[in-house]
Amino acid sequence: MISAIQKHEDGTIELTVTIPANLVAKTREEVVKEHVKEATLPGFRKGMAPQDLVEKSLDPDHLREDILRKLLPETYVEAVEQNKIHPVLNPKINVEKLEDGKDWIYKALTAEAPVVTLKNYKDAVKKITASSKIAIPGKEPQPVSFETISKELFDNAEVKIPNIIIEQEVDRLLSQTLDEVKRLGLTLDQYLASTGRNTEGLRAEYAKKAETDIKLEFILAKIAEEEKIGVDEKEIDEAINQAKNEQEKQNLASNRYLLANIIRQQKTLDFLKNL
Repeated sequence: MISAIQKHEDGTIELTVTIPANLVAKTREEVVKEHVKEATLPGFRKGMAPQDLVEKSLDPDHLREDILRKLLPETYVEAVEQNKIHPVLNPKINVEKLEDGKDWIYKALTAEAPVVTLKNYKDAVKKITASSKIAIPGKEPQPVSFETISKELFDNAEVKIPNIIIEQEVDRLLSQTLDEVKRLGLTLDQYLASTGRNTEGLRAEYAKKAETDIKLEFILAKIAEEEKIGVDEKEIDEAINQAKNEQEKQNLASNRYLLANIIRQQKTLDFLKNL
């Protein structure tokens, strides 16, 4: 397997992966044999039909898809290792060439964690949290809002988010919206018409939100790293045990890594509020 790497200006990484024809042929043989085991052709018991007959019965396009599906994970991981990169998201795959008897080529778009440069964020945050610590007779102290702290962090940090990360988050938000719209018994067009928006406008809106949310996530992660803010197993278990019901508890338990990130973010925000 051969791979080539190109790093775009925004931080997106493009891997071009060439799968040798002999590896494609070997994998094709393996996939066909798997189909033979499951085949139920007329006149033959399941898994007993001759391989040549099973092969003729298979749709060529579907067979290529099955072969690629088997080759993608291992060749992508090999390309990542070859080029010594550390992706933070699943790749976006664009197939370039899938011809029988020839090398197969695909491109994989991904990205590493962006570099975050922190400035005088502590001094900036201290200025806005100072007022919340002044005791005024007859008045309850007003805690600094999340939005106010976020603004100071954005003003005192530099980070460039690769477009591929933003696009993936936009796709997730759109999928989430579509699921919610379906639950309401509406089509996407009906929902957009009722809110006075169009697809392009909604995507642009989500892109802006995605960039803001992702920037904040990486800035908080950098602060947590510098301040050595971590999360132990006990904190994760406590969060899981606070679930409202058993289903929620199971969901949290199966996503401990994600839960740890959320807890770490909250601890970092608490650290900032107490500066």
